[in-house]
Amino acid sequence: MAERILTIGFIGNGKGTNRYHAPFSLARPDKFRIKTIQARHITHDAWPAIPGVNYVTDMDAMLADPDIDIVEVSTPSRTHYALTKAALEAGKHVVCDKPFAETAEEAEELFSLAARKGVTVQCYQNRRFDSDFLTAQQVVRSGKLGRVFEIVTHYDYWRPEFVRMGREASYDRMNGIVYGHSCHCVDQLISWLGIPDRWHAEARQLGGTGHPDMYFDFDLYYDKLDIKATAAANYTCAIQRPSFEVYGEMGTFVKVEKDQQERDLKKFYLPVGHPDFGLDTPEQWGTLRYYDEDWRMHEERVETVRSTYSLFFDALYETVANGAPQLVKPEETIAQLRIMEDATRALQ
Repeated sequence: MAERILTIGFIGNGKGTNRYHAPFSLARPDKFRIKTIQARHITHDAWPAIPGVNYVTDMDAMLADPDIDIVEVSTPSRTHYALTKAALEAGKHVVCDKPFAETAEEAEELFSLAARKGVTVQCYQNRRFDSDFLTAQQVVRSGKLGRVFEIVTHYDYWRPEFVRMGREASYDRMNGIVYGHSCHCVDQLISWLGIPDRWHAEARQLGGTGHPDMYFDFDLYYDKLDIKATAAANYTCAIQRPSFEVYGEMGTFVKVEKDQQERDLKKFYLPVGHPDFGLDTPEQWGTLRYYDEDWRMHEERVETVRSTYSLFFDALYETVANGAPQLVKPEETIAQLRIMEDATRALQ
């Protein structure tokens, strides 16, 4: 049992709050309660009201509420910096959805403000607890691959509306594939391997200049580890590439299917009350092929590591209630933003 229950207030009442944040703090009722959700307009046609939660339109009043320990910002990307700054100035611990900011300079300002206020701020990098990512790490730790020299991760999509968007919509740096999705992949690699020594970051506007970025390919180089890590994706990938490929001198691991949690969430199949939430079937497991010291080949299916995004909230609790270091460190977020800035610098 937790020593005390922390109180959360949300800014935003859309998909981010109701699909990716709230269900996972609600799954930890001994650690968290949601007191207030603030939005400019309150309706419950898309997302049902959460029992016991106050829905308000006055953000200043919510930020002034002494009961609220943590403010979570889950709003359109362009508002993240300003709303996070407002919550920090109110003396609240803050969790901000991705992308954390537009530039590394903005992020540094927010981290400095948090330090002056004696609170914490971090990006909501829930996908550090994706099951495919954790499984790839587990395989590497097993040693069966020998010396690992390359890791590749993909986050592809195929949706007709994305194809139309690429041809018709205007470029918006904060709402393309780089700031919208590469941040997941890059954060996973940074949390696993550290900040890269150097990188090559490419983004492409498949619909041409003036249209959204719909393709990224980042190579992160870890010279001391002698590892190249690649994060790549595009929005017009009609055949799904593997979520993870890991190559070592003695073998290879490939997992095609990404984490099951998001697919469940999209069907409103939530973690509370569903013991099989996020659980992979054997058909979704990855494949490991490796050679032993006698050069005999072995092949096995690797059961997917069971995970939940509630683990982010477990770490958040330890930080806010007990003073533990925050899960997503400032230097990690700043490095990620520098890579994303490099990738989009020439786009317009």
